[in-house]
Amino acid sequence: MRVRFAPSPTGALHIGGARAALYNHLAARGATRRGDPSTFVLRIEDTDRERSTEENVAQILDALQWLGLDWDEGPISQVSHEQRHREVVEDFLARGLAYRTTATGDDVKAWKEQHGQEKGYRGEDEGEGAVRLRVPEGETVVHDLIRGDTTFAHVHMDDPVIARADGSPLYNLAVAVDDIDLGITHVVRGEDHISNTPKQLLVYEALGVPAPIYAHLPLLHGPDGKKLSKRHGAASVQELRDAGYLPEAVINYLALLGWGDSDDQTILSRDELEERFDLARVTKHPARFDETKLKWLNGKYLREMSVDDLTARLEAHTGRTGLRGAVEISQEKIGTLDDFWPLAGFLFDGPKTDDAKAREQWLGEDGQRILGRVREVLAGLDPFDTETVEAALRELPQTLEAKPKAVFQAVRVALAGTTISPGLFESVALLGRDETLRRIDLASQGVPA
Repeated sequence: MRVRFAPSPTGALHIGGARAALYNHLAARGATRRGDPSTFVLRIEDTDRERSTEENVAQILDALQWLGLDWDEGPISQVSHEQRHREVVEDFLARGLAYRTTATGDDVKAWKEQHGQEKGYRGEDEGEGAVRLRVPEGETVVHDLIRGDTTFAHVHMDDPVIARADGSPLYNLAVAVDDIDLGITHVVRGEDHISNTPKQLLVYEALGVPAPIYAHLPLLHGPDGKKLSKRHGAASVQELRDAGYLPEAVINYLALLGWGDSDDQTILSRDELEERFDLARVTKHPARFDETKLKWLNGKYLREMSVDDLTARLEAHTGRTGLRGAVEISQEKIGTLDDFWPLAGFLFDGPKTDDAKAREQWLGEDGQRILGRVREVLAGLDPFDTETVEAALRELPQTLEAKPKAVFQAVRVALAGTTISPGLFESVALLGRDETLRRIDLASQGVPA
């Protein structure tokens, strides 16, 4: 098996493109595991010179590397094969399989008005202009692992343009020739390419080369059933990374979009995915990308990580060091790496100062009375650890004739500046006696810590 991922470097790697890359990768690696040495080729389809940039190529490579989708050959620049493409065009012209024409879009429209809108455009060789491939009589059948057979009657197909007037190749010619030259056996790509497939198969036929096996993947939709776009949240791999998602969680989630194992297992390691993945079991119905579900799955990955591993990732993500204690008490409450600092940042930077409502609700007259007693209790604790702090603070509601929530929220707002934090007792112990008392004193005076 030889598969390829062939993105156009006209922007960042979209989530749908990442899934296509993943399915190609899993198919190749899975075949190798089963004793069929397979190859995953990375080709950059950069024939659109105006929109294809080195920066976009770098973004694509960066996204694939972050996801851990290594390739065996490439990256291969499609434009570097232009001479080969031109040679094929000249061969087709010499054999009468293609012709040059100056026909414009309006000319094609006028031809159809005369011959019938349902008929594909047929031109005459003018010896100049763009190059069109002659569509023979008959039909083309696309055999697809996912969608089954689809028949395209040639009578409805326009003679496709395969090269510009200057001889430079167009997409359908270049893709087919490159796939042939690279020995690609399986073409796994989005279903938006289905309309291109019969045109590319005509190139295969003209060259007398057997067609590869096709597998057209269903497109990704948002939770509302509409085509996935920026309005649904993150749209590119880099956006997911910057939002604090783990690459292994993203891979796991993307793999299940349109494909799933029979045992309904949600968390699958890379090894398990490679062993189980089967293109024939990919659904032909659109899959829905739901960032809420991705975050839930990401949270499961975070909670299953060792504290040391999670700390290392959070320190790399935040650019801060010395986070282990805060990570240990926050791990159960975060869904992404981005969730950590809003939750636990107060432990390092002091209480938040933008939650006036919390201070007004919990640090009023009753709150000040509670904080006074809390300070007395905490000042005399020994040892100052989580268990001792918890035991002492849990006795206070009854002593103060107050609800537990009133006591605990007063302490939390004094220390964090807001009502959301990791476990209160763990936070107090981690801050230590001196810092805890300092913050309580400043909160009692109405001064931010």
